[in-house]
Amino acid sequence: MKAVIAGGGIGGLTTAIALEKLGHEVEVYEAAPEFKSVGAGLGLAANAVKAFDHLGLKDEVLAAGQLLPSAKLLTKKGAVITQVDSLKISAKYGVDNFAIHRADLHAVLLKNLKKTKLVTGKKAEACSESASGVEVKFTDGTSASGDFLIAADGIHSQIRKQFLPMSAPRYAGYTCWRAVVPQPKQRIELPSETWGEGARFGIVPLKDDRIYWFACLNARQHDLSVRNFKKGNLLWHFDDFHEPVAELIQSAAQKDIIWSDIIDLAPIDKFAFGKVLLAGDAGHATTPNMGQGACQAIEDAAFLYSILQGAGSIEEKFRRFEKVRKPRTKKIVENSWLIGRVAQWEKPWAAGLRNKLFSMVPQSVQEKQLAFLYEVEFK
Repeated sequence: MKAVIAGGGIGGLTTAIALEKLGHEVEVYEAAPEFKSVGAGLGLAANAVKAFDHLGLKDEVLAAGQLLPSAKLLTKKGAVITQVDSLKISAKYGVDNFAIHRADLHAVLLKNLKKTKLVTGKKAEACSESASGVEVKFTDGTSASGDFLIAADGIHSQIRKQFLPMSAPRYAGYTCWRAVVPQPKQRIELPSETWGEGARFGIVPLKDDRIYWFACLNARQHDLSVRNFKKGNLLWHFDDFHEPVAELIQSAAQKDIIWSDIIDLAPIDKFAFGKVLLAGDAGHATTPNMGQGACQAIEDAAFLYSILQGAGSIEEKFRRFEKVRKPRTKKIVENSWLIGRVAQWEKPWAAGLRNKLFSMVPQSVQEKQLAFLYEVEFK
């Protein structure tokens, strides 16, 4: 069959690889003028690595990043709230807490597409379905047709809005800056996330002596004054955070700092619409608080790979995908939203209580959460 994929991000390209492996003719249409990764670093949890293994991509992906042995949650003064032993988790569930630059992951995915047609500068605007297949119309007036469509065109998906016009991104209440900088002289070997009052700062070591950092602050949505923050503004807001927060902010070139409001998609009722399927952020965009945004898009590709090998029409297979994926992605979106709200508490007394309570979370509760995320079977 001929598959059309709208969107050439991590989810779209991983899905293209899965479909190509199944022998389908695949065309990927990306809105951007080139296949260029937008963003900085990201973490891949054990479930995403397991999905890549299912698709035969695990070794190449792991070679492009690095496994981090543990991770810490800190107060703004640097005291440990809680620490996770990633090596122990990896021994039980498979490689976990794996850090990679988005551009490096993008390069691995593009390298593994052998026959797929890749077209840039094509933003999907609408689609129509007939007995013979689907047609996708782009904003430049052109179109493409195939037997089915995978809409992986992100949280602002026009394809989703066509079927679910009331669906729209929701603002989480905080905004974020990101950058990748060189390792400081005082090397950082372990990732951490620091919780203050209405402010958070994350540090993730990447391969090739690079550090990915992110800074979150409570703010109004689309606030131009916040959007125009310079390094000096960030340094002022994080001046009471432990070292090396200030050093990392200072080491970033202003032009390399990426800013965005944090948004997600409130869980929707349907992913499957006949021969059209919503995947990745188009169907279940989540806040980054659980590190599951890219992971769930990658999971989509792995589940689709298995489901398409079964019996039935494409419509039946897409409905099965929806049945399998909707409850899991809904829970992750809702949990991540809740974690973000708590992590951004502003009042000092509330933030102090939060840190105390998080330090007392029983191991059994943490294990239950990990089991839900990582004990996944792609069938």
